[in-house]
Amino acid sequence: MTPDLKLATAFVMPLGGKDEKAVLEALDRNRRALRTEVARRLNNMKYAPDLRFLRDETFDEAARIDALLNSEKVRRDTAPAEEAPQED
Repeated sequence: MTPDLKLATAFVMPLGGKDEKAVLEALDRNRRALRTEVARRLNNMKYAPDLRFLRDETFDEAARIDALLNSEKVRRDTAPAEEAPQED
């Protein structure tokens, strides 16, 4: 939501991540009906926010971070150090 509550952004990812473009287009086509439903359910607000739908890139970013954390370089740096032999 924007600070003035006039614009709401919904980050969307279809189940399985397929047909993203078609889903976003369908949501965009039905934005007016969805806004009407939001307004009906939020009857205590002065304005119903305009709706904007964007692709949710959170899953892609999480996968990128997982790949980095699982890389050989990072695993080498985070592996427990071998115990040094103790001198008598």
